[in-house]
Amino acid sequence: MVQEDYADSEVDMDTLPAKDIATAFYQKYEPREVLGKGVSSTVRRAILKESGASFAVKIIDVSQDLVDSDGLDLREQTMREINILRLVAGHENIIQLIDVFESVTYIFLVFELCTNGELFDHLNSVVTISEKRARRIMRQVMEALVHCHSKGVVHRDIKPENILLDQDYNVKVTDFGFAKVLQPTERLYEVCGTPGYLAPELLKAGMVEKHECTGYGQEVDVWACGVVLYTLLVGFPPFWHRKQLMMIRQIMEAKYSFESAEWADISKSAKDLISLMLVVEPNSRLNINQSLTHEFFNTNRSRRGSLAKRTSDATPITQIKTFNPRKVWRLVLTTVQFVVRISRLKETPEPLSLKTASVSPYKMRMFRKVIDGAAFRVYGHWVKRGEGQNRAAMFELSPKNEVRKRQEVNREQEMQEGRGQGEIKSLL
Repeated sequence: MVQEDYADSEVDMDTLPAKDIATAFYQKYEPREVLGKGVSSTVRRAILKESGASFAVKIIDVSQDLVDSDGLDLREQTMREINILRLVAGHENIIQLIDVFESVTYIFLVFELCTNGELFDHLNSVVTISEKRARRIMRQVMEALVHCHSKGVVHRDIKPENILLDQDYNVKVTDFGFAKVLQPTERLYEVCGTPGYLAPELLKAGMVEKHECTGYGQEVDVWACGVVLYTLLVGFPPFWHRKQLMMIRQIMEAKYSFESAEWADISKSAKDLISLMLVVEPNSRLNINQSLTHEFFNTNRSRRGSLAKRTSDATPITQIKTFNPRKVWRLVLTTVQFVVRISRLKETPEPLSLKTASVSPYKMRMFRKVIDGAAFRVYGHWVKRGEGQNRAAMFELSPKNEVRKRQEVNREQEMQEGRGQGEIKSLL
């Protein structure tokens, strides 16, 4: 199987750096297929020759003339990222840096391989994601950020593309290219990151002179987490407009809503947490530790606590009634019936209102899933139009190439079958 993969990617192997440039890397690892590409880097799967284990190697071309706002060239930026990765190493939800190889023109960063890829791709493949699953993902992301913030590191580029999933679908926060180590009173002023996830204070720092604003700090990661949580729960981002200036205005005013049909099935605690994270004033925004203690992440614990409280308020022994086997047996039967009915509730379809279906079918959860599924099959994503937002924030509204090719193949097959039948008829 490995040999077949290698054969399939032989053409692409021509783009690899020459072996004499990075001898140490090629002696230890064997690069395979491309997993992703960036402006100045390529990520490939790599095989450790000694054990046959798979890893991900990020190959960075440091010969390119790219300088950041701190005046660092690409090699210096990469070395800063390596130092930060080593500083935050040891947390189970942060990507692990395994090896580093440096040459004149390339730097090779070897990471653990996350077989389930980006959260962004996972979200598109499953079409919908439950609130319980979103809670688990965001808890792991925030726990990773708690670790980073405790080391004085601000990530500055939290988004679904930078959240990887391992074989057990556990989160691994990655891409520390924009990350920076902050001193206790230090503030940042440069604009970097992905537009839809940028906090208002970060945008403001790029709009005015340095002396006219207070800059920003680790609070920007909390804002980005609020945007990610919003997106996970309903499938579209809180801030989006075809004109980027309008989107920036929405962010600066924290102009978002919970009015679309998708929010009808989302809990109040989830909406409350998002409202406390997407606050314009950073001093009024929850920090990462406060976010983790919010009710949204402690739903099950609070239920167990209330149950314990009820059982602790036990009835005094003197008030306990005489044991009645018939009543106890009846109570057991009722409880079993109740549990069975609750377990079947998931499979019971919701009542279908013809009036609602004719006026606004998308408000009905059953129809909504069918519509989303159909749109996903054609466009490779959802097409949602409510409150001025839609899935086009992340994608272009054009049919998938795979669907087009499949349609063309089907047409060719039909034409060939038609010709074949015509030839048979002519012979007869």
